[in-house]
Amino acid sequence: MESFGTRLHRAVTERGPLCVGIDPHPGLLARWGLADDLDGLDRFTRTVVDALGDRVAVVKPQSAFFERFGSRGVAILESTIRQLREAGSLVLLDVKRGDIGSTVSAYASAYLDPSSPLYVDAVTASPYLGVGSLAPMFELATRHGGGVFVLALTSNPEGAAVQRARTADGRTVAQTVIDEISQLNSGANPLGSFGLVVGATIGDTGHDLSGVGGPLLAPGLGAQGAGAADLRTVFGSSLAAVLPSYSREVLSAGPDADALRAAADRVLGECRAVLAAR
Repeated sequence: MESFGTRLHRAVTERGPLCVGIDPHPGLLARWGLADDLDGLDRFTRTVVDALGDRVAVVKPQSAFFERFGSRGVAILESTIRQLREAGSLVLLDVKRGDIGSTVSAYASAYLDPSSPLYVDAVTASPYLGVGSLAPMFELATRHGGGVFVLALTSNPEGAAVQRARTADGRTVAQTVIDEISQLNSGANPLGSFGLVVGATIGDTGHDLSGVGGPLLAPGLGAQGAGAADLRTVFGSSLAAVLPSYSREVLSAGPDADALRAAADRVLGECRAVLAAR
């Protein structure tokens, strides 16, 4: 099977550098005139998939907004994943899992094993039990052509206390995460399968992202305050690896499918202009 990095590189080349989140939180459902229930969840996700699944490179469902409805919400998530695959989008499931031993192995099996009903192209993961604790995810992803995006420098203000703390060798915790993911991608061509999550709202990071060799997911664009132009400040010479991620900025245009497509096309155009000028 082709590596996730290879498939992502092709998808971005063909469809453009854009990831759109599916975040069906109560406020957004209400804005669409939908009830905060299973029917509203199903109608919301189907509309997004029908509008964007055949034109966006990566779609990122946020698992928590499905899980809050219990097993029937997870069933809708499973269906959403299938629909996105059929439409040709890569599916990045935003789960931010992290644990040790058999538990992280179980998480890996849940999302990165093709036999699982929740099987996706890539997941987000938390490295704060140590990057090495995620080894089962990395191993299963490699075996089945999947990807893992590891949290590095996030937009939330609470993150800095941990991520920018200094280790014994003087590097920040975030830089150690960056460096370990860089090692996993060593020699990959055209793109490694292991990425980092770096918030688009954080400004000049003061960290070295130049050797990562994998994709850099940039959430925080649009409703969270960052614009496409901010990508230059955050990523500098590493712009070529950036995968901009929008959620509410695009989803708020719904429920009209044409309006969703127009919103996605607009932000994609803004990102193309910035990334092409690197």
